[in-house]
Amino acid sequence: MNTGSVRLNITIPKDLAQTLNEFAGHRKRSRFIVEAVRKQIDNKRKEEIEKSLEEGYRATARESLALTKEFEHADLEGWDDY
Repeated sequence: MNTGSVRLNITIPKDLAQTLNEFAGHRKRSRFIVEAVRKQIDNKRKEEIEKSLEEGYRATARESLALTKEFEHADLEGWDDY
């Protein structure tokens, strides 16, 4: 959702500014920076989601193991008959 633009005054190393101009062109720096920032934010969000999912999976695995141990004796009941 684009609700307008905000002008920012940022400071970057001179060599990075020169490389930015080479890749994006002097007139298209803002667009290039916007796309780079969006990609970086998307990557950070993805990392956070993956970390959260991993923690959830680990917790579920611990619960599953605890339940398995709790009912282990019931699972083995009657196996001697076969």
